Amino acid sequence: MKKQSILAGLTVLLMVFATACSGNQAAISGDNSTQKSITVTGTGVIKVVPDIAYINVGITTQDVNVTDAIAQNSSQAQAIKDELIDFGIAEEDIQTSSFSVYPQSNYDYQGNITSTTFVVNNNVYVTVRDLSTMGELLGKVTSSGANSIYGISFDVQNKSEALTQSRELAIDFARQQAEEVAAASGVKLGEILMISVSSNDVPYIVSDSYGMGGGGGYPTSATKIPISAGNYVISSSVTIQYALD
Repeated sequence: MKKQSILAGLTVLLMVFATACSGNQAAISGDNSTQKSITVTGTGVIKVVPDIAYINVGITTQDVNVTDAIAQNSSQAQAIKDELIDFGIAEEDIQTSSFSVYPQSNYDYQGNITSTTFVVNNNVYVTVRDLSTMGELLGKVTSSGANSIYGISFDVQNKSEALTQSRELAIDFARQQAEEVAAASGVKLGEILMISVSSNDVPYIVSDSYGMGGGGGYPTSATKIPISAGNYVISSSVTIQYALD
């Protein structure tokens, strides 16, 4: 995992809480106790380079005969699977994600059916573990018969290190800000009363789809599609409440 850059942002909220004894107890003691605290929020952001990708490769065929439409689709799907395996994609990384068959009718101005064709959609979910081959791989599957690619999403296989770094950044900035505000206010930080941590990771999406079912897509002469993986953003946010002495 390569770390490209580290960003950090933080916000601070200084809060003073007053809690007083109530009822009979307040009346008996005759005094109020005041608890002062400071609550700070820090955010740590890590950007890493994705090392794995997922694509949905689609095959759409249509024919007036449903059997022929399915046969054509099955032939193209098998050709694409063979191409993927020959390219080095493991068979367990090739999975059918959806398969559908439905009639598509044309109508005249009176609403009567003039013709009907059967449309077959077959989508295959492919895991790509070598991103350097992505462009060439897309060129080969489209040349093999794929006429739609629904979304390319990038991910990071091991996020543990980046998550740890983002949490550490968030905590460090929250503590630094609390110390600065306390010093400026003429008070001292006491013990931690509350701490809350949340993390988030955001994948980089290239596009919703390439090409449309039933034709479209890349030309059969395509040999390499330019693809940029971009960055994968992992962030953590921490909220810490300190007592003030």
